[in-house]
Amino acid sequence: MEKNKLNILNKFFSRNTFRHCYEDGYDKVYGQVIRRYVDNGVGKTNLELVSEVYNVLKDEYRNEYYYKNTLLNKLLLGVHSINTTTALTEIPIAKSKADFVLINGKAVVYEIKTELDNFDRLESQISDYYKAFDHVAVVTCIENVPVLQKKIEVIGKPVGIYVLQKRGTIKTIQKPEIYRDSLDTSILFKILRKQEYEEIVLKKYGYLPVVSAFEYYSECKKMFLEIPLEEAYLSVLKLLKKRAKIVKEDYKKYLMN
Repeated sequence: MEKNKLNILNKFFSRNTFRHCYEDGYDKVYGQVIRRYVDNGVGKTNLELVSEVYNVLKDEYRNEYYYKNTLLNKLLLGVHSINTTTALTEIPIAKSKADFVLINGKAVVYEIKTELDNFDRLESQISDYYKAFDHVAVVTCIENVPVLQKKIEVIGKPVGIYVLQKRGTIKTIQKPEIYRDSLDTSILFKILRKQEYEEIVLKKYGYLPVVSAFEYYSECKKMFLEIPLEEAYLSVLKLLKKRAKIVKEDYKKYLMN
């Protein structure tokens, strides 16, 4: 597939494109892609139009978006409940950024390695993820599994391996196991938003620091770092779980229009 075609498909499956469609009723990229990739689109619903474009992505260009969307559909909407599970993407952790994090009774970081990716940074990424979460897995294609297994063997941690198969299902090669030796409260603190670390500190100590605005962040961090590691970790998971909520009925309503 030509580079310019890949670029426009990447733009099509983006928050901005769908936000414009939802808020304004139209988006330029959306219209261009529909005209280019959908035959006889007149009278079709948004669900039908997007599905046809998505099939192009599935068959010709399984990019990171396709992987994330499949994880969302198969794990969050397929296995777990959206009422009890939270899915987060692009969470900065140390010097890395977690592709997909699923939080239910436990939290699992899913690092995505598509057919277009390499494993050059995998070791450092895995190391960073274990500083903030106790379950880590890699999702890749079947062709990458032998190389990935060797990489994980060298890393020496219980990293899970999942394969996104050609038919769009997720196959378990090995499940991730709990590993908390690398958890770091300073890294956990950096993940939190202001209102989140304030909530944890207030609940733990019964008060927030009374200091200048310049000193406030540092003082809150100091108090947070004094909380026992396991207690701090569970508190962070509880608050992260409150973040992203999918309004399933609103999503369906838009697609059917």
